[in-house]
Amino acid sequence: MPPISRGFRGRPRREVDPARVPPGQYVVDDFPVLSAGPTPRTPLEQWSFTVQGAVDAARTWSWDELLALPQETFTVDIHCVTKWSKLGTTWTGVSLDTLLEGVETEAEFVSAWCDGDYTTNLPLEDLVDGKAWIAHTFEGEPLDPEHGGPARLVVPHLYFWKSAKWVRGITLTIDDEPGFWELAGYHNHGDPWREQRYWSD
Repeated sequence: MPPISRGFRGRPRREVDPARVPPGQYVVDDFPVLSAGPTPRTPLEQWSFTVQGAVDAARTWSWDELLALPQETFTVDIHCVTKWSKLGTTWTGVSLDTLLEGVETEAEFVSAWCDGDYTTNLPLEDLVDGKAWIAHTFEGEPLDPEHGGPARLVVPHLYFWKSAKWVRGITLTIDDEPGFWELAGYHNHGDPWREQRYWSD
């Protein structure tokens, strides 16, 4: 039998409020990187964000114009469909409420589109009333490209594939248009508290 050091009890476990962890999830301390393709790296002087589609007029912001908008710092728990959850993450960015202020539309859905041709679809109601942001800062530092920098959509109440990395705009649509993972069989909505992982869930 190998020697056992007295007092060794292994890595201490962090106390976690189970009410913050959706069913089927486990808590991580690191920030796993999951991407379907290469990491895009768009120079900030070429970056822009556009609201278009079923709107009275399209709107586009450059990087500097986005930073000039009212900024919000928020702390949220995030949940990946691959079953990890990361609690208490702090981001800074612009609320979708700010970007959609004054937009006239009859659309009920949104398609978020990104560098790398990734798209994901969401009901418009999941992006407004303080539920979603275009975030550029994570834990006080510029968002790493591997995590979606320079900017990603953050929709913390849905599985994290809905928080599109490298986001460049949203298209408001009358009809729902499934995105990259949704066409591959992932659930159309993605509520982690209802374990909506795949179409059959």
